Amino acid sequence: MLQTRICIALAFIAAPVFASEPVIGLITKTETNPFFVKMKEGATAEAKAKGAKLLSASGKADGDNAGQVTAIENMIAAGAKTILITPSDSKAIVPTIKKAREKGVLIIALDSPTDPANATDALFATDNFKAGVLIGEYAKATFAGKPAKIATLDLLPGHPVGAQRHNGFLQGFGLQSFDAKNNELAKPAGVVCMADSFGDQAKGQTAMENCLQKNPDINLVYTINEPAAAGAFNALKKAGKEKGVLIVSVDGGCQGIKDLKNGKLAATSQQYPLKMAAMGVAAGVEYAKTGKKPSGYTDTGVTLIANKAVAGVDSKDSKTGMDMCWGNK
Repeated sequence: MLQTRICIALAFIAAPVFASEPVIGLITKTETNPFFVKMKEGATAEAKAKGAKLLSASGKADGDNAGQVTAIENMIAAGAKTILITPSDSKAIVPTIKKAREKGVLIIALDSPTDPANATDALFATDNFKAGVLIGEYAKATFAGKPAKIATLDLLPGHPVGAQRHNGFLQGFGLQSFDAKNNELAKPAGVVCMADSFGDQAKGQTAMENCLQKNPDINLVYTINEPAAAGAFNALKKAGKEKGVLIVSVDGGCQGIKDLKNGKLAATSQQYPLKMAAMGVAAGVEYAKTGKKPSGYTDTGVTLIANKAVAGVDSKDSKTGMDMCWGNK
């Protein structure tokens, strides 16, 4: 009888103990980017539906690792047992995530993996390499053998999402590239300029202006996201070159789809931040109820949206893009 009581007590101690209202944290790179605004909306709605309490925070800007570290520490102190995070610095955040997991906190990366990817319990994200491949294939089909002089407006050095989209685009275009596991940026012949935009419109415009100074004959521009694409278009228009340059991008935000409809970019790979966040919250509630943790990578989908269909490349039109977009319509 005594042995039975001891076993029951030990089993109770070993099992996760959570409050009746699970506390889940969401930490995004910024609070202003429409992508992360939609992610927060998705997390908020799912938390309400599942009876969970959501805490939210963000870095001051893309790349603000210190802000995300502080947010993790604050959320753990506030009782969060699950934290969803879009890492600004995929390597620098790892030690803080490790400490959190050692305390029994479930950590799920959204959109952006850590480096190494297994530093978190799970990843819910777009297949960013595939997103790049899709717009690369579209650009290749559009050029139909015409020589391309390419500018790439990338994210920031060493970031997995930036590398995967960049290298996927090059592979889709049929140029020598790295695979999805490599966080370096390939620069094959044909790429005449590479610049970091940090996913920002103003920085994207400056980057494009600098690229045009180096090579005024650029006729194809890949950008890490649609704000950077808008900046690139502004620079090209300022130089009187907007009609002779094809711009392709990734995101699928409502403003980006509007820009696509207005001819500012030719195609974009649409991703789904609301779905990522909702899945993350649902996994956090499941962990709170049962102690079951998600693991590995879950693909949350990507769709090529283009104004003009090209032979051999599957795409959807801008109407479909608007139906599925995020941000202000």
